[in-house]
Amino acid sequence: MDLTVCICTHDRPRYVRDCLDGLRRQTVSRDRFTVLLVDSASSPVAAADLGVLAAQHDARLIRLDQPGVSLARNAGAWAARTQFIAYIDDDAIPAPDWVEAILAAIAQPGRPPALIGGRILPKWEAPLPAWWPASLRGVLSIIEHEGCGEYRTASLPKGLEPYAANMVVHVLSLLAAGGFGGAIGRFGKSLLSDEEVQLAWMLQDAGYSVRYDSRIMVHHQIQARRLEPEWLLSRLYWQGASTVLTRRLLQQSESIWRELPRRLLVACLLAPTCLVPRHSTFLLHARWRVAYATGFIKAACGWHATEAAIEQAAVPVPA
Repeated sequence: MDLTVCICTHDRPRYVRDCLDGLRRQTVSRDRFTVLLVDSASSPVAAADLGVLAAQHDARLIRLDQPGVSLARNAGAWAARTQFIAYIDDDAIPAPDWVEAILAAIAQPGRPPALIGGRILPKWEAPLPAWWPASLRGVLSIIEHEGCGEYRTASLPKGLEPYAANMVVHVLSLLAAGGFGGAIGRFGKSLLSDEEVQLAWMLQDAGYSVRYDSRIMVHHQIQARRLEPEWLLSRLYWQGASTVLTRRLLQQSESIWRELPRRLLVACLLAPTCLVPRHSTFLLHARWRVAYATGFIKAACGWHATEAAIEQAAVPVPA
């Protein structure tokens, strides 16, 4: 067995079915990879459906009592019996040669990778609205760049980051780094994020190879409910807070204080746009900037974003 494929899910068996069907259509034989399904505290009905799917697709099933995507991914790493683990979101469908491309990237001559991020193309449940800012396709976990190279170097576009919707990690390196940080990451329906970015930069700063390879490709099912102004504003608010948390975890607090005056200025100048109803698209380009700045400012000034995310998700604080 060469690879563990890990799917973490919470109450979404319909998407898991599509993901497992995609894994069934891989160009390599099934004895080259194993599938691990981590049920992150799903409801009893969803948990029963996931049990059936795991049996149908010969997947190992792990059930957790506490939700939280970082907890689920760490559980997958501890359960893996291979050198590398490939994380794929439950709403992503792997390309037929996904596993084949991963195995080729791992075996590539040169410095062995600790983390490889892959390409993520959209599979729309509804058309992308015309009002959606072109610069914000990334918040939908879309990565369209073609090419290969080390992150944060001239070989890749500036700002390109890995997403755990399609990411391969060396298991021992992941565990040695402490796993995915429990202080960030999704809890239930909250939108705190960037746990994979924190891990990637931590590994890269420690001298490991952390790279991107567009040959490793999945199709991300973009839910129609996300293509609404309310979701975008909420996503940017939590992204502002996530940015602060990630920088603190990476010991980059000075960059927070350098950026804070600019975020305060944006929030003050554009504050009147908050009077626009959240469901409206009017002045949205200004309003999403206010949303991001607000999350950034609150987290920078001591607001406990993780506790707030857990409270919003109505779940107990994970150990």
